[in-house]
Amino acid sequence: MRASDIIYRKREGEALRREEIEFFISGYAAGQVPDYQAAALAMAVFFRGMTAEETVWLTEAMMRTGEVLDFADLDGPKADKHSTGGVGDKTSLILAPLAAACGVYVPMISGRGLGHTGGTLDKLESIPGFRVGLSLEEFRRVLRRSKLGLIGQTPEIAPADRKLYALRDVTSTVESRPLIAASIMSKKMAEGIDALVLDVKTGDGAFMKAFEDSKALAEAMLAIGKGMGRKVVALITDMDQPLGRTAGNALEVVECVETLKGRGPKDLESLSIELAAWMLQLTGVTTRIEAARFKVREALSSGAGLRKFQEVIELQGGDPRVCDDPGTLPRARERVDVPAPHDGRVARLGCRALGHAAMLLGAGRERVESRIDPAVGIVFHKKVGDLVIAGEPVMTLHVNDRSRLAEARELCLGALKVAPEAPSPAPLIKAVLEA
Repeated sequence: MRASDIIYRKREGEALRREEIEFFISGYAAGQVPDYQAAALAMAVFFRGMTAEETVWLTEAMMRTGEVLDFADLDGPKADKHSTGGVGDKTSLILAPLAAACGVYVPMISGRGLGHTGGTLDKLESIPGFRVGLSLEEFRRVLRRSKLGLIGQTPEIAPADRKLYALRDVTSTVESRPLIAASIMSKKMAEGIDALVLDVKTGDGAFMKAFEDSKALAEAMLAIGKGMGRKVVALITDMDQPLGRTAGNALEVVECVETLKGRGPKDLESLSIELAAWMLQLTGVTTRIEAARFKVREALSSGAGLRKFQEVIELQGGDPRVCDDPGTLPRARERVDVPAPHDGRVARLGCRALGHAAMLLGAGRERVESRIDPAVGIVFHKKVGDLVIAGEPVMTLHVNDRSRLAEARELCLGALKVAPEAPSPAPLIKAVLEA
């Protein structure tokens, strides 16, 4: 078997065999297949696609290049959630402690933000002392203690995916649906979970802007989960405006704590509850989704979710006082308002532009090596449909470095549209797809 023959067959539009995919991916992980051949195969897949069966085999092959976690010793169901990313998308910090408080083990392996999207690890690292780089043995100890662990991808988890993703990023093959699906699922299926809830974003701030494209990606990941014997559900959710009222790492942590106290924005609270409820439903904690929602709301109103978040912060070296005193989190030196241009209602908050503005302030990364400023970001005082008066602040920029402030402010002004009438409200959850 030769890598060049496998590339040729895919270039010609043929379906690859399981053993060909395993040979290529294991060889690439071991350094026996060079980057230029992996790039050629990625481009062939980009143009020729993959069957559902090929995509499952690719996922399994990438997963098996590293350690597949086994949590059989934990006395309960295991589940996780994955989001395809957006602006202000902070649900992990809310739903994970809520699900854990309801009896589900949540071994969450998360990623960092890149471009206009935020990353769970960056938010967690804004908490003083919080360690996302736990060893797998430390991760297991935290899970046993609290039913919840929040870490980044370790070198042992799906190393072929890490190599291939970096290569796709510089060869314009990131947007390939089977490669996206296999990349996401290879990491999640290596977590040793019984069930997975997918939050697939659609709209202006999502990687997949069109609903049909988001649906197709969701279906590809559902097929992988089913093919690998896991319970999976996908929610397609709106990303035409930021989720919640903040974008920026420490700002989002404060908002998550407020939500766990029952004082958060309704869109963020309702989506977090729904995603956590599906984690309970898929793992058999409840037999009906309505009962799962009730149980999650109970964990929220009783404060059990907040206490669980405090517990995991302390177990992972962080300062649990952030849950009582937001002043323990990093704060920006300056605040700059973006006013409403005239009276009316907010008709648009261009999500992608606002995410880009937050990135320019230092809340996100233009490149993988870019440094994050945990204190900066944007607070949204108004959302789509809200009434505004001319000159009233619609959003506030939290700033430390003024060098790109003017550019960020212009992006915010361009993203804002105020009109006499508000558009019809869009549903937050557009579809629920089950395998």
